[in-house]
Amino acid sequence: MRKSFLIFLIIVPLLSFAENFKTIQFPSEDGLTITADLYMTHKSNAPFIILFHRAGWSRGEYREIAPKLNALGFNCLAVDQRSGGEINGVINETAKRAKEKKKGMTYLDAVQDLKAAILYTKKNLAKGKIIIWGSSYSASLVLVIGSEFNKTIAGIVSFSPGEYFSKFGKSHTFVQQRANKIKCPVFITSAKAEQNSWKKIYEAIPSSQKRYFLPVSGGVHGSETLWKSTKEHKQYWKAVKDFLGQFLIK
Repeated sequence: MRKSFLIFLIIVPLLSFAENFKTIQFPSEDGLTITADLYMTHKSNAPFIILFHRAGWSRGEYREIAPKLNALGFNCLAVDQRSGGEINGVINETAKRAKEKKKGMTYLDAVQDLKAAILYTKKNLAKGKIIIWGSSYSASLVLVIGSEFNKTIAGIVSFSPGEYFSKFGKSHTFVQQRANKIKCPVFITSAKAEQNSWKKIYEAIPSSQKRYFLPVSGGVHGSETLWKSTKEHKQYWKAVKDFLGQFLIK
């Protein structure tokens, strides 16, 4: 009896967790099928966060984070970009397809996936405010494309951005030059030691509603800062909640 009860305790949380999202697909700009996990626990007029992962990873980066954002009042879409791999046991299905179809899989090739996710969300999922959220290379990309969607997005959250694109032929100030046209509120954070990677980018953002957060020490790269395994995760969550509060329905 005791053994059965323990099994029940283990299975129920896993089932509840699985029910928090459903996996969907939609086309990128070039027709490649994008896979994403939809965490839609509120009405369509609730604020909506589109979550983009870091290099070498997948939508699995947000398995722990997205349910917490749901609890705060946000619907979420965690997207597999074509530049990525596997994390937390979640395979990047978009990257897998891109490889099979011999598509480009660089950071910059993924730009079309970000844009497609924003347009798909606007058309099919969200009637309220849309926030775009990036991690590492995608943290830079949300700043790069942010000004293109000034009329669509309400805010940008960027975890560990930097000038990551010179190896793809872009200038060392590529992100900085694009960020200077952003009009919406922006939040940037990273590990303590990474500030110099994005300081000039932050300074270039003209929005009077920009803010950043750094822990007193430590921290890690990308959205992983919010995982329970990160020592400073409570500090990061407080800063994120303070920023996101302005988008909640009053």
